[in-house]
Amino acid sequence: MPRPKQMNKRRKKKTNLTIREQTQCRFCREGTKYVDYKDIDVLQKLLTNRGKIFSRKRSGNCAGCQRKVKTAIKRARYMALLPYAT
Repeated sequence: MPRPKQMNKRRKKKTNLTIREQTQCRFCREGTKYVDYKDIDVLQKLLTNRGKIFSRKRSGNCAGCQRKVKTAIKRARYMALLPYAT
């Protein structure tokens, strides 16, 4: 006996569980061991227009590289190469 159409609508859809491939951050891809505080072009891409540092999620950095970026930005701010957050 065929099921009524109302029963078909109540079925749960199957979800495809796919494993997402891990992507590396820009510094790991290049094999950089040291983030240079004098490289202002790279560091400005990791800052907002107000001078705040982007989060890991927003910048795409791994935890280790984010710490290296943080110290490089703080050094560049101390040397007056980058603005402090306003």
